[in-house]
Amino acid sequence: MVDARFKLLPAPPADLDAVADAQRAVPLVPGDEDDCCARLQQRCGYETRDVARTWLTFLRALELAAETDAGFKRLPADPDPDHLRDAFLRRVSLAPEALRALVAAADAGEGALDAAAVFERVRDAVPTYEEYKNPAEWTDIWRDRTADLLGWLALLDLAERAAGASDGPAGADAAPGADPAYRPTERAREALAAVES
Repeated sequence: MVDARFKLLPAPPADLDAVADAQRAVPLVPGDEDDCCARLQQRCGYETRDVARTWLTFLRALELAAETDAGFKRLPADPDPDHLRDAFLRRVSLAPEALRALVAAADAGEGALDAAAVFERVRDAVPTYEEYKNPAEWTDIWRDRTADLLGWLALLDLAERAAGASDGPAGADAAPGADPAYRPTERAREALAAVES
């Protein structure tokens, strides 16, 4: 059976403790979406309901929360890095494709890639309906989403930010404010193999 893939992705936090904090904010006794979002806003300090809703959906992707007939509830899974890496690659849209793009670039000796370069390599995997839903903006939306994916891959120790002019399009010679470039870590290939087996 193929796992569902989730599209909503919050901006990467400073560290993975934010994931455990968000999971703890979801009730053990199922609650409706409004109640769960209010709890996430109150306990985690999210500024808007949309941010809280994105986190609630993301926790479902990470198998840390579930939607039941009675509402949303916290799951007992431990949000340790191994669990998070596995669930992220299996259940978040474009996550394995983005990591595969970094690995392929490294294998080809191309150096690190920024979000724009990774997006160009994974854009064919974006569902066609996304282009029809936002015809004028879909590439910008998914390029930004790719930047968030790369940030999460780095948090999960599957990618690392590169530094230096020889590291690709966002190296030391990049313009100020340019997206950082990433390369895969040692565990990237092993993690990809595990989710593809």
